[in-house]
Amino acid sequence: MQSIKFLQQYFFAPRKIGAILPSSGYLAKTMVETIDFSSANYIVELGAGTGVFTDKILQYRESDTLVILFENNTMFYEMLNEKYKSESNFIIINDTAESIDKYIKKYKIPSIDYVISGLPFASLPENVSSVILDKTRSLLKNDGTFITFQYTLLKKEMFNQYFEQIDIKREYRNAPPAFVLSCQSKNGNTKRKIKGWKKD
Repeated sequence: MQSIKFLQQYFFAPRKIGAILPSSGYLAKTMVETIDFSSANYIVELGAGTGVFTDKILQYRESDTLVILFENNTMFYEMLNEKYKSESNFIIINDTAESIDKYIKKYKIPSIDYVISGLPFASLPENVSSVILDKTRSLLKNDGTFITFQYTLLKKEMFNQYFEQIDIKREYRNAPPAFVLSCQSKNGNTKRKIKGWKKD
């Protein structure tokens, strides 16, 4: 059912969805395998889609880790709300990833440990990608990590403009096979966790 809904949304807005099928569980595992869940206070996912990566994040996260999802597609957003309605320390935002800074400020989050992205940077307008990457870099803690996947490495130079170190892994067990990029920069935020965040 999720695959059918995903396909419907792809044909409705292919540039925003970026793929015909949801990512595989194998790709999801590769996306989160470099995350140190024991020390992660804040994890943000951009473009959560049907929740394939979200499932892995929630499987391994600590109970007091705050997870925030961004999903601009209304159908996916409603699906995610129903799927994760019982989760605690969990926020789903129906807005574009370009607004990430507004919500990080709203929920009084000092800095983000990990940002996991399912956004189709290969098909997003360059100015949109630039805004998202620039804001993401500035909101990550000093040793924070931005993790994304791409079907080709054509956009690697774009990521190099924002992150000094990029580790790449190939996951063949996905349709199509994908590259997972783990990106870090020394220009991030160094502030730490503030207890008692509130969902307004």
